[in-house]
Amino acid sequence: MFKTMTLVKIVGGLCGTAALFVIAYLASDSIYAMKATSHDGEVVQAYVVSTGEDDGAAEEVVEVSFDELLASADPAKGEKVFAKCKACHKVDGSNSTGPHLDGVFGRAVGTVGDFSYSDAMGAHGGEWTAEALNVYLTSPKDAIPGNKMSFAGLKKDTDRANIIAYLQSISG
Repeated sequence: MFKTMTLVKIVGGLCGTAALFVIAYLASDSIYAMKATSHDGEVVQAYVVSTGEDDGAAEEVVEVSFDELLASADPAKGEKVFAKCKACHKVDGSNSTGPHLDGVFGRAVGTVGDFSYSDAMGAHGGEWTAEALNVYLTSPKDAIPGNKMSFAGLKKDTDRANIIAYLQSISG
């Protein structure tokens, strides 16, 4: 079938290709690898570039209270964030998948007369204030376990403050 010379050519070609790959690997490793070591034998992985500033100082993170965020909140931006809510809630006094949200401020939790609330929401008590809405909108499932709302929540403080400002503006 195969002649001996053909077999020798095939094996030679494979060995030559393998040798070429080994040479290319060794050459690229010597050119591109960073194998510099420091005086104590530790391998240096990157070079430090000095910027002339104190590199050890950490930036201070300033926490802004939710009341301050709410005071500077923009109802127009809140209306844009409310677009996520429009699939289930309306602000015209009619219910949808969720209860209507016009007049929500100061209203007792779970008391829109013609809406069928979950037992957990109906038994929760309290009233909708800015603080209560902030807690609820952060994570509805954690705020009132067992409620029917499938929304995961608004993680950004500014989004919650803006939507609460929007709801306040339409509540009158």
